[in-house]
Amino acid sequence: MSDSNLRLVWVYPDLLSTYGDRGNALVVERRARQRGLGVTRIDVRSDQAVPTSGDIYLIGGGEDRPQRLAAERLRADTGLVRAAENGAIIFSVCAGYQILGHEFVNDLGEREPGLGLLDVWSTRGEGGRCVGDVLAEVDPRLNLPQLTGFENHQGVTHLGQGVAPLATVQTGRGNGTGDGTEGAWRDTVFGTYLHGPVMARNPAVADMLIKLALDVNALPPADTTWYDALRNERITATRQPA
Repeated sequence: MSDSNLRLVWVYPDLLSTYGDRGNALVVERRARQRGLGVTRIDVRSDQAVPTSGDIYLIGGGEDRPQRLAAERLRADTGLVRAAENGAIIFSVCAGYQILGHEFVNDLGEREPGLGLLDVWSTRGEGGRCVGDVLAEVDPRLNLPQLTGFENHQGVTHLGQGVAPLATVQTGRGNGTGDGTEGAWRDTVFGTYLHGPVMARNPAVADMLIKLALDVNALPPADTTWYDALRNERITATRQPA
C-alpha cells in the first residue's frame, strides 16, 4: 500500500449487503480519512472481477440464494482468494463469513463449497434462529474492547484447528454451537455473525483493519463521540433484563 492511499474493496454489494452491512465500508473509509489517509473505495458487483490489489476487503451478509450465487462467482473468479494469498485484510459478516469457510448449506439444502480461507464449516441449526443483540469479549491478542452487535442467522458454524474464535459471547449465541464462541479469525482474515453494522458499533474494529493495512501499532486519535453514544446505548439496552 502507498503511504497516501488505502484501497478498500466492498465485495458484491448487490448480493451481500443485508442489515446495513454497507455501513462497514462507510465507517472504515471515514475512520481512514479522519487520519488524513486517502481512500480509494471500489464497490465490486457480482458481474465484475474482484481486484487482487486491494488492502482491505469487506463482505456483508445476504439471504440464502444470493449467498449461493456469491459463493459460485467468488469460486470462479478467484480474485478474493488470490488477494488473501497476497496478505490482504478480509473482514466478513454472516453469509460472507460462511462463504470464507470450507462449506455451508445453501438455499437448495445442499452443501455448498466455500473458499477455504477460514478453517470453519457451517451447518443449518435445528432449533430457532439466533436473533438478538450480542455482547462479546474479543480474543485478547486483538486488543479490542467489548463487541456489540446484532445477530440474525440459522447457521451453526464450527471452528477447526486452523482458526481462533474472534470473541466469546456474554449475551447472545454467536456461532450457534453452544460453546460460547463468536466468529473466527486467522492472521488477517476475520469472520463474524454480527451486524449493526458492526463497524458503527465498534469503530475500534475498523481502526484495527486500518492498522493492519498500514502495518503500524497505533493510529493518530480521531473523534469517537457519535460511535461512543451508539455503543453505550446498545450495550446498556442489551444488559437490561428482558
